[in-house]
Amino acid sequence: MKSIKINFLGTNGWFSSQVGNTTCVLLEFDQCFVILDAGNGIKDLDLHIKDAAKPIFLFLSHYHIDHISGLHVLNKFKHFKELTICCQPGGKEILDKIICQPYTIAFNDLHYKVIFRELMEGDSQGFPFKVHCLSLVHSSPCFGFRFEVQDKIITYCTDTGICPNAVALAKNADLLITECAYLPGQVVKHWPHLNPEQAAQLAQDAGAKQLALIHFDAYNYPTMDKREEAGIKAKEIFRNTIVGKDGMQLEI
Repeated sequence: MKSIKINFLGTNGWFSSQVGNTTCVLLEFDQCFVILDAGNGIKDLDLHIKDAAKPIFLFLSHYHIDHISGLHVLNKFKHFKELTICCQPGGKEILDKIICQPYTIAFNDLHYKVIFRELMEGDSQGFPFKVHCLSLVHSSPCFGFRFEVQDKIITYCTDTGICPNAVALAKNADLLITECAYLPGQVVKHWPHLNPEQAAQLAQDAGAKQLALIHFDAYNYPTMDKREEAGIKAKEIFRNTIVGKDGMQLEI
């Protein structure tokens, strides 16, 4: 059985900067590709998906602009044959109002077929992997995802504050990918996000094996040095922490 490749295409939150693009992660499984969110980092998808013979699934956590802004470059991927967008109920109606003229090329006008699957909380069937979705704590409805495939568990939780569902999704995960929008010690109750200590505690409480920090707020983290400082704080609580950066690849 092959290892799973995890490509970090965008690791910023809020807006892109010289440090990184907004959020997008690509998972390569034996039987398919899974894209996590569609920030500006999605523009580099074709550097990794050379052969689109395998099914391609895009999971959207929510509809804040930094998680969907990259959808306007879908026409770039000339070799795609089909794309399945997996989202919360009502997502197709929301996205059809944005991904259309006069803003960009509509889904129906792309040269490949786009299928929408609107997911409910809990287990979802019909995928070549097991996926479990739960609501997180954020300023707008947001899903976290738990993927079980090839004897591995990968959890993706962004954007969120501390909540029991995040711990449940990350339980015994081989890799927890979560956010680090806030600075060490920073808490903003009316706009839930995680600081590095909270992200590390989440990994610790869930019994995860490895933690990858992404979704670094571009205002709070204008340099890689600032990210590394957050990583030091996280490692004081959860030693096996990785500071995400654009272009990084992991294998598990």
